[in-house]
Amino acid sequence: MRHSLTVLFVALFFFPPAAISQTPSAKDVVTPTAFASYDPVARGMTFQVAVVLKIRHGFHVNSREVTFDYLIPTDLRADVPAGFKLDSVDYPKGTLQTFTFSKDKPLNVYTDTVILRLSLTVLKDAPLGPQHLAMKLRYQACSTEICLPPVTKDVELTLNVVAGRSSAKSSSSDLFPPSR
Repeated sequence: MRHSLTVLFVALFFFPPAAISQTPSAKDVVTPTAFASYDPVARGMTFQVAVVLKIRHGFHVNSREVTFDYLIPTDLRADVPAGFKLDSVDYPKGTLQTFTFSKDKPLNVYTDTVILRLSLTVLKDAPLGPQHLAMKLRYQACSTEICLPPVTKDVELTLNVVAGRSSAKSSSSDLFPPSR
């Protein structure tokens, strides 16, 4: 019993509960949510998917274009269903910020809310009805004091495919810039 109390005391002294609870899990730092520019989407059309990343206050993730080769860039991969073609994944520019551990050169990072965009085409022979778009988001989150281990999170979206373009309706217009 005395040994158990000693171990508990040492654990609480070296790892106070406040310090343990202040460091979130790397998976909890970024919350990704996906939205389609049209719902439903129609055969033969091109559309976008916006993946909105909400980054926890006090943390940042490396942008797609990293400052140093050893940094882990934010990466979004899509496993498109049959009948779809992935045209591109567009990453926004990050912001250059200096941290205590990188005083000599600012790092290119994402903070707050960031939107990654995928451009997709629905092929003319795409199956009708609900189609599952599975994506994987990989990032490494850091604060000014610590970097958490890199993580990969699943991001999912169901796309409803219809035959005619007249049935395709624009959605989430606040996330998608007007076409030029």
